[in-house]
Amino acid sequence: MSGIKFGTDGIRGIANSQLTPELCFQIGQAAGRLIAMSEEPNRVVIGRDTRRSGPMLGAALAAGFCSAGVDAVTLGIVPTGLVSFAARTNHYGLGAVISASHNPAPDNGVKLIAHDGKKVSEDFEQRVQAFTGEELSERPTGGQVGALIQVNEDVDRYMNMLESIVPEGLEGLKVVIDCAHGAAYTHAPEILARLGAEVISAGCNPDGMNINEEGGATKPAVVQAMTVEYGADLGIALDGDADRAVFSDSKGRLINGDRTMALWCEFHKSHLTPPIVVGTVMSNGGFEHHMREIGIELQRVNVGDKYVSQRLHETGGKVGGEQSGHIIFPERGPTGDGLITMLEVLRVLKLSGRTSGEYFELFENWPQLLVNVNLDKATFASSETIRNAICEVEAQLGNRGRVNVRASGTQPIVRVMVEADDAEIRDEATHKIVSVMESAHGASVYSRVDLTHALGD
Repeated sequence: MSGIKFGTDGIRGIANSQLTPELCFQIGQAAGRLIAMSEEPNRVVIGRDTRRSGPMLGAALAAGFCSAGVDAVTLGIVPTGLVSFAARTNHYGLGAVISASHNPAPDNGVKLIAHDGKKVSEDFEQRVQAFTGEELSERPTGGQVGALIQVNEDVDRYMNMLESIVPEGLEGLKVVIDCAHGAAYTHAPEILARLGAEVISAGCNPDGMNINEEGGATKPAVVQAMTVEYGADLGIALDGDADRAVFSDSKGRLINGDRTMALWCEFHKSHLTPPIVVGTVMSNGGFEHHMREIGIELQRVNVGDKYVSQRLHETGGKVGGEQSGHIIFPERGPTGDGLITMLEVLRVLKLSGRTSGEYFELFENWPQLLVNVNLDKATFASSETIRNAICEVEAQLGNRGRVNVRASGTQPIVRVMVEADDAEIRDEATHKIVSVMESAHGASVYSRVDLTHALGD
């Protein structure tokens, strides 16, 4: 059994230290071995973001696939959504993305995508983990060795698909787009211009080390300020691999994932069947209240776009997502794609004739606070004192608020989220839970984010 472990979004680590070329080769060989043993097409499609370490790790991963007798088709720098699109539409047994998404440049990662465009199953991940580092009993030779192929066909088909989302075009709309010096730095501005929008671009000069550094979806204040400065109808901010998008209205106010879904549902509500939207335990109570007012049920799942995708599949829902900007339109694809999201939003503005500011004002967020506490998962899970404090606070809030306390899947941190219809009540409730963690277990506050009008991590 290898030391690798898949997290919520694949394998991540510091490139060339934790995530080495040798390890990527082993991952490719293990995953290639599984594809070669399956009935799926014996070829994979690989894309990456703009990190300096991407070509090094991508070459190693591709070599691993080829050593297992699987052809590796490389697309170069492309958004994650493009790899998902290619995997499900062009006879690939697997897709792979070399990216650490919104993480800083020294990090990198490997994300595996199944032939249907979804993230691979936990069972597949476990089998890759089991095979990683295990030598092949018989290595392919001669014509059985996998070929390394570079093509543009999948990129062209993806861009044509994006263009088809807005057949009306985007003439008359002025937009600012911040690509975070990431994977969509050419594709996103190009498709907007192709559709006729007036485009002001930022974050489109990657140097291998500036991805996510100066703006993008994790630093939306940049695009918010630019939207006001240039008098744009909408500001768009993508993250490093462009699987998420958040927006700014024309007044510089943040349109996060909840507000993005509210905008889309408001326009499509008359024919939204079934009348549901899928959010997470972090979705704001103000958003839920507004959805209920227009006859749409908010169904909550755990944090993680794979859980959103699963619930959408189970219910037949037409839209779902997270506050962070991972939005899924299952009729367009089974995973988050920031470019699809931006075009769906722009199409609503184009067809409705309403401004982004009007859609922002559909509802007021409830005051929502997130406190990250330094506390290990085992202590949190076994603490009856913490459980009692949470139950007490929930009883006091009643129907005026909501509590969600969960351990981080990647850090020794417990995330305490409290929202209420009144900021003072919210803050008192949060303090009660956090103070119990501090007094009973010696915990300390790592960070505090007011989520009412901002993004969490």
